[in-house]
Amino acid sequence: MPRAEFYLIDKPRFREEPLLLVCELARRAVDARRPTLVLARSAEQAEALDDLLWSFDPDAFVPHQIAGDEDDAVTAVLIVPPGVSPEDRALVINLRDECAAGAFESVKEVVPAEPAERDGARRRWREYQQRGFAVLKFDL
Repeated sequence: MPRAEFYLIDKPRFREEPLLLVCELARRAVDARRPTLVLARSAEQAEALDDLLWSFDPDAFVPHQIAGDEDDAVTAVLIVPPGVSPEDRALVINLRDECAAGAFESVKEVVPAEPAERDGARRRWREYQQRGFAVLKFDL
């Protein structure tokens, strides 16, 4: 059964910079050898995440790139801006307003603390449930 995990941000560290949580999740995926797609909301967010993955932890190396060239297939973490359609992967980290599409085993939904973001997360939660996902929540 596929899984949808919702990470509700509340800690000050992540509240100030929600993309830090994405970096942590990407690092865990790399450590577990799980090829990952990160679905960014915009090209600007993709660029910001690309930069942050280089600097968020001086002791961490997360092989990553923004999708769109011949190295996509061999890069552990692929950051996907809107309008780009890469090959499916087992793990998806979703930052978009809509549910992730495609064939995957699990999706991690990163939900910022703003009330409007929580409303969108509730809608995605129900949609994943209707699609047969096991849905879990983590308060961070």
